[in-house]
Amino acid sequence: MTLRAAIFDLDGTLLDTIEDLTDSMNAALSALGYPVRTVAECRNLVGDGLATYILRALPEKARHDEAAFTRLGELMRAEYRVRQAVKTKPYPGVAAMLGSLTAKGIPHAVLSNKPHPATVEVVARFFPGHPFRIVQGARDGGPVKPDPSGALEIARQLDIPPAEILYLGDTNTDMKTARAAGMFAVGALWGFRTRDELLANGAQALAARPADIPTYFQVSP
Repeated sequence: MTLRAAIFDLDGTLLDTIEDLTDSMNAALSALGYPVRTVAECRNLVGDGLATYILRALPEKARHDEAAFTRLGELMRAEYRVRQAVKTKPYPGVAAMLGSLTAKGIPHAVLSNKPHPATVEVVARFFPGHPFRIVQGARDGGPVKPDPSGALEIARQLDIPPAEILYLGDTNTDMKTARAAGMFAVGALWGFRTRDELLANGAQALAARPADIPTYFQVSP
């Protein structure tokens, strides 16, 4: 197998965002008088896009209340705009991994279910000047992971067959996306979910640390 490019999930893979996501949601839930969520709970609520996170965070009795969903979404988005870089930070070793891939000439991209403007903003903030070929988040009305459309579009833009692309992510959603796109699915063990979840959803390999990723790419002399 020859791998020539990489696609990375963002939250839970490149960036540890869970505390800011939790704090933002809890501020919004509290404003509406709903019970707050723990960090551990939020690790399992995120990953499938902001709308799904909002729905899952609502108390079960309110999940069919369209007005409650809309209001919580408005508040959550407002809170996250001011909190998205308070506690968020790159995982240890991520910067070195990205630098190694760049030195090897391996093109790499970001594909997130975070809204596209926020994806672009946080990538620019935490990886200033880094030469990602493509940074792509969720767009209004467009498909989100595990739909493989975004991953396949990145492959087309890179002009590299999907089978020659390593896809790194930390959730079942990421593994499903990679497998549906025909990419090499690698599970990040430092992220939000468990080894068992990653393997059960199609991970073809597991990475214990970011430094494992460059070893998948052999550069011709």
